[in-house]
Amino acid sequence: MTGLDTRPPAATRPAKLFPVIGVALSAFVLFGLFDTPIQHAVGIPLLAASLIAAMLIDRELGKDLVLIGVGIGIVATTSVEADVSWPSFIRIGTVLALAVAVPFALDRFLYRRQVIRFPWRSREKKTRLEIGYLIAVPLLGYLILPFYFIRSGAYLNWPPLEDSGEVLRFFVGVNAVGTWDELFFICTVLTLLRRHFPLWQANILTMVIFVSFLWELGYRSWGPLLTIPFALLQGYLFAKTRSLGYVLAVHLAFDALVFLAIVHARNPDWAPIFFLY
Repeated sequence: MTGLDTRPPAATRPAKLFPVIGVALSAFVLFGLFDTPIQHAVGIPLLAASLIAAMLIDRELGKDLVLIGVGIGIVATTSVEADVSWPSFIRIGTVLALAVAVPFALDRFLYRRQVIRFPWRSREKKTRLEIGYLIAVPLLGYLILPFYFIRSGAYLNWPPLEDSGEVLRFFVGVNAVGTWDELFFICTVLTLLRRHFPLWQANILTMVIFVSFLWELGYRSWGPLLTIPFALLQGYLFAKTRSLGYVLAVHLAFDALVFLAIVHARNPDWAPIFFLY
């Protein structure tokens, strides 16, 4: 089965689910419970035990989970809380780049295959519904995101943005992380899990890892009410369209409103486009 094959796999042994659930739960601990005593004391052993169990249950599953586990482990080496200072900007950027590049290189040069791929566009024309969704995302973001960030106080999880340099780095960071989300969670994690599980199972498991990362990044309070459906939709749309370009366009359209909403919340006079807040 290729990295882009969206057909359900053959019947899956229930035992194969347990190590994958363990990997997803390890990401929840490492990202969702960041800066707590159990973060690394529980998260890393759980991740390691899950990878070993996967190898014992199904070698191919184990090999794919190792790639996912390597990416999760690399990200877990540092805090990904939003920070636009130059040292943090470089540190987080380097870690996220490695979390995509290392699994990709292992897939190519150690496993000698091409499962992890980044298909920019598919040959299929987009449906009216898919085009409509691309338009609807920024409109929904305009209505929902300022309400979420301001009413929940979640905007305080992002830096103050005191000058134009910080705003520019924040803009670059928002777009870079949004791009990374699709490269890692969709093109890497979801693609690898789809080789072993039906889409709905692979998508839910990917969502747990995705939303846990976004929680550490700053989408807290009732943020998961937004990030859970978004993560599930992104996974479904990638499986349906087989186009990184499409899901990335959706994501960056949404992130443009994230950027504007946080700038507005931090400095209302800088982005006075949200008339209701």
